[in-house]
Amino acid sequence: MKIPISYQIKYLTFSEDKSFILESGESFGPITVAYETFGNLNKEKSNAILVIHALTGDTHCSSCEDIIGETPGWWDIVVGKGKAIDTNKYFVICTNCFGGCMGTTGPSSINPETNKPYGTKFPLFTVRDMINVQKAVVDHLGIEKLKCVVGGSFAGMQTLEWSIAYPDRIEKAIVIASAARTSPFIVGFGEVGRNAIMSDPDFKDGDYGDTPPIRGLSIARMLAHITYLSRDSIEAKFGRDIRENIADAERLYGYFGPIFEVESYLRYQGKKFTERFDTNSYLYLTKVMDLYELTRGTNDLTINLFGVKAKMLIISFESDWHFRPIESYEIVKAMMKLGKEISYVNINTPYGHDSFLLNNPMMCAVISSFLLN
Repeated sequence: MKIPISYQIKYLTFSEDKSFILESGESFGPITVAYETFGNLNKEKSNAILVIHALTGDTHCSSCEDIIGETPGWWDIVVGKGKAIDTNKYFVICTNCFGGCMGTTGPSSINPETNKPYGTKFPLFTVRDMINVQKAVVDHLGIEKLKCVVGGSFAGMQTLEWSIAYPDRIEKAIVIASAARTSPFIVGFGEVGRNAIMSDPDFKDGDYGDTPPIRGLSIARMLAHITYLSRDSIEAKFGRDIRENIADAERLYGYFGPIFEVESYLRYQGKKFTERFDTNSYLYLTKVMDLYELTRGTNDLTINLFGVKAKMLIISFESDWHFRPIESYEIVKAMMKLGKEISYVNINTPYGHDSFLLNNPMMCAVISSFLLN
């Protein structure tokens, strides 16, 4: 993937001797991790915050230190000078996730043993493996304890995993629009999306080279995008509005072309996604998210949250049906039962799961207050 030159991306390469041990027990390497930093690390190295991107994000969570200043950060509403995560106070780290395609080793990376992309020969990995790769960057920067780890959606799961795996390495954790496991309902959406990809003739068992299965990936993204919105937000934004250039749609697609504005919007989102994301990465990451289960099969959250030491803030959104508020509250109840330091806010917005990526003064105020206290 082409990385905009305005990004101040740094790269850490490690495990060149295949010394990185995956949770499966398999040895793997080398691994390159792309990351960006924002703000300044203080002398005590006590002001570092790890911001984890959601499923298909990248390192550029803020444009506050963009060399050119023309590329918005995906979380500019939260991270930057004078914002909720204030880069005048905090040193922010944002890595591209393991298995991704925005600079970090993933299925589209070249396997040094074959000189070809790993494709579906890339090893199976877990959320624990993902945070261990993030930890390698934190260690590289000489940071012994993070002020906070924060993430929304799939990144919220990774934040939970940080609090379990490395309780002495983080002071606070902020989990937004997330859950301890993916519900069967959302797993079903993911399965349909993956089948759309694998049914595309261009998929070729993951060895698609320069001709990716863009039709399948586009459909998968369209389907997923519906789960990121809410019924009310779709109704309010599109209603049953008809496209102005319907004649062009009929000429290109015939009777089954995008007549309604919502149809056109979803096709646009699908096409745009195929221009920036690797198909195999999408398959791997969605499967890792669906398989994640904080309870590790015990069906008792308190067992796995017992060792958590971080103060935790959980934020949910009333209209989110991807990860519902009740799923967030399951974690809250378990933390309360254990007597842990837990704060919970359920915000009433009409925008569904994507609410954490949109301008939300209440969310920003809650995050800012939590970091200060």
